[in-house]
Amino acid sequence: LFICLVQQSKFTSQEDSRHRLLVVRARIKEEAIRDRKQSLPLRYDSRTTIFSPEGRLYQVEYAMEAIGNAGSAIGILSKDGVVLIGEKKVTSKLLQTSTSSEKMYKIDDHLVQSLCDTKQGYTQFGGLRPFGVSFLFAGWDKNHGFQLYMSDPSGNYGGWKAAAVGANNQAAQSILKQDYKDDATREEAVELALKVLSKTMDSTSLTSEKLELAEVFLTPSGSVKYHVHSSDSLTKLLVKHGVTQPAAESS
Repeated sequence: LFICLVQQSKFTSQEDSRHRLLVVRARIKEEAIRDRKQSLPLRYDSRTTIFSPEGRLYQVEYAMEAIGNAGSAIGILSKDGVVLIGEKKVTSKLLQTSTSSEKMYKIDDHLVQSLCDTKQGYTQFGGLRPFGVSFLFAGWDKNHGFQLYMSDPSGNYGGWKAAAVGANNQAAQSILKQDYKDDATREEAVELALKVLSKTMDSTSLTSEKLELAEVFLTPSGSVKYHVHSSDSLTKLLVKHGVTQPAAESS
């Protein structure tokens, strides 16, 4: 009996050693798989033309993330026009702000697809980096009327009724989903744009120096009008819609 016990004890010891060895091997294998997964972005983000096993282009995703550090920009489509509004980043009170538009530009009638094709091209050729920029396009044509398009760093673009890009764009998009109306007028679109920007900007107060506002609409003669609001006009709109308080009159 004693001998049997010893042999059984010796056999159990061998089994324990073998089990421990298998556990260690399994642990090492799991760690190797985990390290390999963690290193995947580093292996696949050096080229814009290399897809990861999950079908991702990390350079394009990095460019999209970089846009989140820029100021907010919102576009809203109304039945009689399109409203675009953008946040101006004021880094210092001592900095002389530009009197010209920082984000609003009038472009050629047929430039949208060309710009998007160029951006997409920078994601498919080696040695290039994606453009870290998103666009909101507002326009009108005789076939489809007023239109709003959004384009991201990948070069993809599509039509939207309301869209937001830049900082806090998810919060802005959530407000737009709740408050947007298909039959909204241009004035109502302006009010909604100011409301969304005031709730999503990092700044505590919304002033004319911190934003740009432009509208695209038809004149009574039927021509397309692109209008950028002046600083005084913006101040009046902010007060009218209750986004900011009127300046106190000096005694």
